[in-house]
Amino acid sequence: MTGRAAHRPTLVLLPGLLCDCTVWAAQAEALRERVEVVIPDWGLIDSLPAMAEHLLAQVRTPTFALAGHSMGGRVALEVMRRAPQRVERLALLDTGYKPLASGSEGELERAGRMALLEVAQRQGMRAMAVQWARGMVHPRRLATPLFDAVVQMIGRSTPDVFEAQIHALLNRPDSTALLRAIACPTAVIVGRDDAWSRLPQHQAMHEAIAGSALHVIDDCGHMSTMEQPGAVTALLGRWLG
Repeated sequence: MTGRAAHRPTLVLLPGLLCDCTVWAAQAEALRERVEVVIPDWGLIDSLPAMAEHLLAQVRTPTFALAGHSMGGRVALEVMRRAPQRVERLALLDTGYKPLASGSEGELERAGRMALLEVAQRQGMRAMAVQWARGMVHPRRLATPLFDAVVQMIGRSTPDVFEAQIHALLNRPDSTALLRAIACPTAVIVGRDDAWSRLPQHQAMHEAIAGSALHVIDDCGHMSTMEQPGAVTALLGRWLG
């Protein structure tokens, strides 16, 4: 690493469930001239708090900008719970903040996730990805190269990783109170047609985080960083200041 690179600000980009650096590829490529980009790999870590601890140990700079997509947004909130003084600015993309619902709603989510895990274990990750990813992108992007890229990314993972990350999500902490404590500049970003992490919960996050900015990306489902890479990159560029 050159001396110049060592003094650049650090931008940490957190991938979501079964995602790797591909999910942030466009943003990382566009912003590398301005910042040092870190994209962690969750491996077999099976809790959101442990993912946050892993990240805090991995990033060597005292402070950094932090953006999380989907499950990565929940990890970002766990980082804020543990070390808010290290986070210069925060971006939450297509994510949520509530714990697993009680009663039948929570059981329905648990059953749905375990059914997908069974498909992955019996038929392979790609077969599961084809089934699961249909709800993750805007309907017009089905049967497109973008959809294929999402399927390929998920297919590179393993059932063991899937099981660990399902465990992390089913045991997710409640971050409702935490939102009101966030004091750094924060952007809340969501695809208008996100069917997994819907617009109303992002509006609620925006209202709870004082001074935050809400950005809604049109013609976009859950995979905003890949579906509308230019729009997301532009928003993050302005957010970085």
